[in-house]
Amino acid sequence: MPPPDLLAVFAHPDDESLVAGGVLARHAAAGARTEVVTATWAPDTPRAAELTDALRALGTGPPRMLGYADSRVPHSAPGRPRLLDAPLDDTVRRLVAHLRAFRPRIVLTHDGYGGLTGHEDHVHTHRVTLLAVHAAGLERLYPDAGDPWRPEALYLATHPHAAVRAWSGPLAPTGKRMYTVPDDDVTTAVDVTPWLDRKVAAILAHRTEVERGAAPGLIAALTARERALLLGTEWYTRLSLTPTPPAAGTDGGL
Repeated sequence: MPPPDLLAVFAHPDDESLVAGGVLARHAAAGARTEVVTATWAPDTPRAAELTDALRALGTGPPRMLGYADSRVPHSAPGRPRLLDAPLDDTVRRLVAHLRAFRPRIVLTHDGYGGLTGHEDHVHTHRVTLLAVHAAGLERLYPDAGDPWRPEALYLATHPHAAVRAWSGPLAPTGKRMYTVPDDDVTTAVDVTPWLDRKVAAILAHRTEVERGAAPGLIAALTARERALLLGTEWYTRLSLTPTPPAAGTDGGL
């Protein structure tokens, strides 16, 4: 079976590399059409240029940017509304247009917590993506956004309680609350160590975030062993979007 085409939808430049870089690199290396939609930051900013470099390292297609402002960085998209303030119907319509144009079998996005940090832009991107993947398959919703298309599954990038408990030493929680899910909520755990070099290169391509000491900066300071422990597995919760469930014992195509 050919690898399924995959569209990832994340809030900020660097989210794609941190939480799904291994799966993106894996699918791209196998010949799948693989692209990323990023909800925030304008295409003419340094962060957008860094995103282009990161996606090149992962082997995916060029960035698809919605261009809204990061809720905490007003200058990220001058003259554009914050993602949280943009009319919901407009945001969903724009993502539906991307889904219908690309026609992926699989969509990736943040989980309901917005990942470990619980960032409000992550949570909102999760909600927008849930609405869009359902709307994309309904012909009377957004008829001007292309012909209907329904992906087979939506995978929510997440972290189980057990994974965070296993992190120790430099990887221990720093006192900030970490949003994780019960282990049983994880339907798919992917060993991405064969693609770890690409994933790390993509993370470090987000130079602005490395320099200011955000998550890519923390990754830059780790040893190879610590990076493998922190980044070598990616976890997802699968939501089926089609009536036919995956065969028993499979991961549903991821």
